[in-house]
Amino acid sequence: MRRNYKVLLLSLLLAFASCSFTTKKFSNPDKDKLLIQVITFVLEQGHFDPILIDDAFSAELFKDYLEIIDPVKRYFYESDFKEFEKYKLTIDNQLKATDITFFNVVHERMLKRIEEAKVIYKEVLSEPFDYSVDETFNTDYENSSFTKNRKELKERWRQQLKFSTLSNYDDLLAQEELAKKNDPSYVMKSEAEIEKEARESTLKSIDVYFNDNIDDLEREDWFAIYVNTIVEEFDPHTYYLAPKNKEDFDQRMSGKLEGIGARLQKRMDYIKIVELISGGPAWRSKELEVEDIILKVKQEDEAFPVNIVGMRINDAIKYIKGPKGTKVTLTIKKVDGTIRDITITRDVVELEETYAKSSVVKKDNMIFGVIDLPSFYVDFKDYKNINAAKDVKAEIERLKAEGIQGLILDLRNNGGGSLPTVVDMAGLFIKEGPIVQVRSTGEAKEVLRDKDKSISWDGPLVILVNEISASASEIMAAAMQDYKRAIIIGGKQTYGKGTVQNVINLNTMLRNNTSGDLGALALTTQKYYRINGGSVQLEGVKSDVNVPGRFSFIEVGEKDKENPLPWDEIDAADYTPWENYFDYEATIKKSKERINHNQQLKLVEENAKWVKSKIDETVVSLNYKKYKAELKLNEEEAKRFDALTNYKTNLTFYSTKYEKELFTKDTTDLKEKRERWHESLSHDIYIEEAVHVLEDLKTASPIKKVVATTKG
Repeated sequence: MRRNYKVLLLSLLLAFASCSFTTKKFSNPDKDKLLIQVITFVLEQGHFDPILIDDAFSAELFKDYLEIIDPVKRYFYESDFKEFEKYKLTIDNQLKATDITFFNVVHERMLKRIEEAKVIYKEVLSEPFDYSVDETFNTDYENSSFTKNRKELKERWRQQLKFSTLSNYDDLLAQEELAKKNDPSYVMKSEAEIEKEARESTLKSIDVYFNDNIDDLEREDWFAIYVNTIVEEFDPHTYYLAPKNKEDFDQRMSGKLEGIGARLQKRMDYIKIVELISGGPAWRSKELEVEDIILKVKQEDEAFPVNIVGMRINDAIKYIKGPKGTKVTLTIKKVDGTIRDITITRDVVELEETYAKSSVVKKDNMIFGVIDLPSFYVDFKDYKNINAAKDVKAEIERLKAEGIQGLILDLRNNGGGSLPTVVDMAGLFIKEGPIVQVRSTGEAKEVLRDKDKSISWDGPLVILVNEISASASEIMAAAMQDYKRAIIIGGKQTYGKGTVQNVINLNTMLRNNTSGDLGALALTTQKYYRINGGSVQLEGVKSDVNVPGRFSFIEVGEKDKENPLPWDEIDAADYTPWENYFDYEATIKKSKERINHNQQLKLVEENAKWVKSKIDETVVSLNYKKYKAELKLNEEEAKRFDALTNYKTNLTFYSTKYEKELFTKDTTDLKEKRERWHESLSHDIYIEEAVHVLEDLKTASPIKKVVATTKG
């Protein structure tokens, strides 16, 4: 396929900016007000379906912002709410005047209430909990009201903390009982000692929460939350990216970063290593370990290190990360207490879990292939070398060399990614033709096509999806379904995201920016449509074969979000369904019959219903005996689902010859990772049904048909 879509988002953005944004001048010495000015202008001028910033908008923003910063209502009082309420219908006017009074008032009060909460939770946890009292706690915070005074607020904290401590208490008691069982001479701790230890554990956890999360938030972080709440009123996929979040977004899209290759976490003023990324510089050095604490950081051109103890984790990461080829010296405190200086040369680190991978599947005398694709990743700075379509094509060639007779493309839990990449990828399976239609407000639709007549895989194809498969995954599944090129196996429908976002660097809106980095805005600028004219917005892609799954009864789709754009449809594009026609209807019928008689899948459905019933139970007992009785009941009920974990298929999975050669010169733990993946696949009932479908397609006789072109 031609890579003529690789600059689509960029070209759209440039055209968008040139025709709309350059006519506006922005100037405000206050960075926060400047950001509001730029954001509201971009939303009104550039959003696919802009809403009025009026009193109704103001009231909704008022409600949503308070819910976001105080979701369980354990900070603000009813009097605070009444004081804030005077702004309920005037926030829209403030935004138009770049006035941030509402934010300032709420923010200052929030900081005050946080400090008061620190005193309250310590007071609560300094006193023993009485687990013999017959009382309940309701976790349905949404329908609770703000407390009237400190006494009521402390009682709310007491219930929440007692609920949190109850599981600690149960775990510690179980440990003591087990120790006694294993050693009759063991002297068990008293219930009072266990209760105290449980409270201390809760206190440590909540201290960590405040110290490492709440206290690390600076004013700009709180303001970013406010700005994001504003933009999300337009739709669920328009969101603000603060400067640090923009960097994280780029990393997720490209699947790579530059640095030492370690995941870090803050723990009570210390920056701790929690994971070493396989193949990265830190992993290769063999000197750093998980649980090591980083005390100081020194750059190669600096004489003295910077002490990062007590530093915000985002600030500490700025010192640790850096360009490929540069050296950084870390002063490390090992688990045994020793302190060492370790010098590491930074490099490009690939986040392997984001990339496509494949496996050969053997069933009896037939060989199939499965490609797992976590996202439609891309690096727009290096599209030629880093994009999901290129990698999937390479995996197909490796599987073809193994002699596969059918292919499974696994898009379960794939939340989407790059639009140009999915167009390229769909072209791997058809000769040529339209893949998706996109439409901007007030403009004619644009049909994105595969113009390359070559096909990477023309054999039987199954695509696995679930309720989390979204965006680019839905484009892929919908196109293959409309062409009758693949059979789609999954839940009743996919996620239902039918919108396209462009990431706009807000700094480009300013000619002379002296206020610092404003971040970026992911803005919904288009809707996409199937080539048959339908939309996946809200409705998703309906599977050809519907199988129950863990999300079957849980509200996880676009239709369950706030402010989603509506469903609509447009004219169909001109396309010709797949010519090498297999009897898809008969194959689908066979699959449905198997599923209807599959006891394991019936158990999956029962489990999904049971999980949903537990989610709906919001009232829990704070009486230990009743709590324990409920736990035992749940454990007994859960036993009937043990067969789900123990299930094993009769399929054999192994790596391609290409990958096996990599194992011999592997500098990472790739072989072990693949073995674990293959073991997981061997328990996967959905992969098993996909193989059955491929088997049916392969043994069915293909019929060449002249299929009428579908015209719009």
